[in-house]
Amino acid sequence: MINKEQIAAGYRLIQDEICHALENLDGKCKFEEERWERDGGGGGRTRVIQNGNLFEKGGVNFSAVHGKLPASMQKALKVEHEDFFATGVSIVIHPNHPMVPIIHMNIRYFELPASLGGDGQPVRWFGGGIDLTPHYIIDEDVRYFHQNLKAVCDRFSNDFYTRFKTWADDYFFIKHRDETRGIGGIFYDRLTATDELSWDTLFEFSKAVGRSFIPTYSELVNRNRHKTFTEAQQQWQYQRRSRYAEFNLVYDAGTKFGLETNGRIESILMSLPPTAKWLYNFQPEVGSEEERTLGLLKKGINWA
Repeated sequence: MINKEQIAAGYRLIQDEICHALENLDGKCKFEEERWERDGGGGGRTRVIQNGNLFEKGGVNFSAVHGKLPASMQKALKVEHEDFFATGVSIVIHPNHPMVPIIHMNIRYFELPASLGGDGQPVRWFGGGIDLTPHYIIDEDVRYFHQNLKAVCDRFSNDFYTRFKTWADDYFFIKHRDETRGIGGIFYDRLTATDELSWDTLFEFSKAVGRSFIPTYSELVNRNRHKTFTEAQQQWQYQRRSRYAEFNLVYDAGTKFGLETNGRIESILMSLPPTAKWLYNFQPEVGSEEERTLGLLKKGINWA
């Protein structure tokens, strides 16, 4: 059965693959790497790309940390153990082009020591997901994105896409705005082995989600990177980035986990955009693409 060291090694490899591909896609900048150690146990590799041909700011982070869970996190996770191990890869890319979408991906594994039930097995689960936040919703791009995710999910279970797409709609929802962060994707947490799906299979699924990132995002980038845009469209991009920042600071579970477990603050907040704007009571022009985009930031749309 797959163990935590093998999972961490697999995730490190995926980080390497994605960084190499994104550097080639941008064509100008290279990732800067900072290796860090966490007080209490473990560490990671923070990799950031900035001021490129296309990527204004992006991060592809790997971490494998262990130690003691604060009481607040034990309560939040509904566990009675304080020792933990967590590893994963987390990605956020903010392009400088308003027609190229923001993208986020996370694949992760969490483990607690032998369960209190006495079977000698650790409490463990996989989590993760990938979602898209277009500044302007382009229907054929959104369909392509969701169809690719469905194809990945269908390789492992016929019900994964429907379950995880609904989960993403609910999770990536900005309650105080009554709108979704973007057009969703898939999201899952506490995914455990069953009679039909072994731990090894779940790890293969996790890696498949991770490796879907580059072909999917590269296609979306190349479809749109050479389109012309106006200053007004750039300003709209900054406003959409502000919604992204609001979600990550108010609702994102990964941000909360990192802060509560004394994670590295620069790595935790690398998801925030370099420039965002909050204009007071902005109302898009009736019939505009901006108004149309806002109207499609809803749960339950069948994009696939």
